[in-house]
Amino acid sequence: MKQPDPDVVFMRQALAQARRTAVQGEVPVGAVVVRDGKVLARGYNRPISRLDPTAHAEIVAIRRAARKTVNYRLTDCDLYVTVEPCAMCLGAILQARIRRLVYGAADPKAGAVRSIVRFPIEKTNHRLEIQQGVLADEAAVLLRDFFRARRARP
Repeated sequence: MKQPDPDVVFMRQALAQARRTAVQGEVPVGAVVVRDGKVLARGYNRPISRLDPTAHAEIVAIRRAARKTVNYRLTDCDLYVTVEPCAMCLGAILQARIRRLVYGAADPKAGAVRSIVRFPIEKTNHRLEIQQGVLADEAAVLLRDFFRARRARP
C-alpha cells in the first residue's frame, strides 16, 4: 500500500486551519510547523480578532512553535502554509531559520516568494528550501469563495 505524500497530509492540516479562520471572518490562511514528521504548532490568520496586523497564520504558528521548543530558531522545522507568504511572514520565516517552506496557492497581490515581490532569499545567510503549489487549487478556491462571499454582503 502506497504511503500518502507527507506534503499533502500536512497541507491538508493547514487547509483545515484556514477553514477555521474563514468561519470567523478572517482571510482563510492556515499554517502548520512540522518537526520530525509531527505537527509541532498550528496557526491561522487572526489580525482582525487580535487587533494585530502581525497575526498572520505563519507568524502565529512560528510563535507557538518557538514557545513549545523554547527556542526562536526552528532550524529542524518545516512550515506548511496555504498561501504564498507576504514579505513580513517571509522575513519571520527566515529569522526563525525554518528549514523548508511548503505553500499552496500563489498570492499575486502580496506574495513575497515568487509573485509580487521576489525576495532575494539566495542573498541571505540562511538557505531556505521552497516547495510551491501543494494543493494550490484547494487553497485558491477557499480564498476565492471567501472574497466572493465578502463582496456579496451589503
